[in-house]
Amino acid sequence: MGLDALTKLVVDALEELKADDIRVLNVKGRCSFADAMVFASGTSDRHIKALANNVVTESKKAGCQPLGVEGLDVANTEWVLVDLVDVVVHVMLPQTRDFYQLEKFWSAPPSDG
Repeated sequence: MGLDALTKLVVDALEELKADDIRVLNVKGRCSFADAMVFASGTSDRHIKALANNVVTESKKAGCQPLGVEGLDVANTEWVLVDLVDVVVHVMLPQTRDFYQLEKFWSAPPSDG
């Protein structure tokens, strides 16, 4: 599955369960482990788990087995990460997303040093 199709699948899976503030960042050439990152917020730990589970379910249906999922087995989790190799999905509570500001980090221009 191509990058655009996989990214669309992820966004559609998140939208299906009403994720908030979905953002896609192209990180190709900025990191060695993914070409895109998708960020989304959920309203509670149960919501972010459901969102991440839907991403996993839909990706498996499309023949894309996740490399790993972190945070689903954590009680009262604030962040679930789904690694789809080319696309890394971060589903977080809004306050966690604001605290870590990963979108800002990955959007920053690369340093020369």
